[in-house]
Amino acid sequence: MGLTSDPLTPDHLHSILNSVRDLAYPDSCNVAPFKNVDSILQRLLEGEIELQGLLPWSSNYTFLVTVTHPGDEMTLPGVYKPCAGERPLWDFPDGTLCQREFTSYLISRILGWPNIPPTVLADGPHGSGSVQLFIEADYEAHYFNMRSISKFAEAFRQIALFDYIVNNADRKGGHCLKDRKRRLWAIDHGLTFHTDFKLRTVIWEFCDEAIPEPLLNALSHLRQAIDNQSELCQILDHFLSRREIQALRQRIETLLDTGRFPDLHPGRNMPYPPI
Repeated sequence: MGLTSDPLTPDHLHSILNSVRDLAYPDSCNVAPFKNVDSILQRLLEGEIELQGLLPWSSNYTFLVTVTHPGDEMTLPGVYKPCAGERPLWDFPDGTLCQREFTSYLISRILGWPNIPPTVLADGPHGSGSVQLFIEADYEAHYFNMRSISKFAEAFRQIALFDYIVNNADRKGGHCLKDRKRRLWAIDHGLTFHTDFKLRTVIWEFCDEAIPEPLLNALSHLRQAIDNQSELCQILDHFLSRREIQALRQRIETLLDTGRFPDLHPGRNMPYPPI
């Protein structure tokens, strides 16, 4: 079971996004970066995608695009990652990275953290893939030159905890963006949700630190939402295998049981390159 074969039409995906919004933890410690996030998601989901150029230095084909909504012709900048452009990997099923990007966004919406740009699945010029709102960022800024800034400590705690939850195998320093309003964003979540433990991240300064109560409360809310046969479990069935969902649940339970950030584990802990 898992990875249901139902056609995911824009209406179906819109319904999923609405359901996840309603499942969100009501006392999130983050203030929503966009008050009009539902409108942004609808435009990304239903808009016409036009290629603007290929983004360099990506492992997979990644395009800068504009997304124009047919109803009001409002244009949004986006990042489009088609399934057909994913480089085959020995340890992840082919053509699933875009689904993992979307699923990571869904989990972040339920928790209320970290800030991940609005993300959908949509059909583009190169077929189906993920489409994420483009964040205009300070490209000189990355984790290594922001980690000592006290203003960002809580956001980095959220990202570190989230990466353990989704089992992120590729948290590079450059995947932490600072926008013009000095907000932090986490991007690039294709290598997530594997059943084997694959956490590779540059954010290790919170090792074995007690998890703050607001984050523990959000984790508890997520754990309750992901019980067998729950609405969220049925949603995740479209994008993850049952074993991947079970592993996700187990990672959440481990954090709730220990109440502490994960410690360094044997083997490879850092992605390469680190930025």
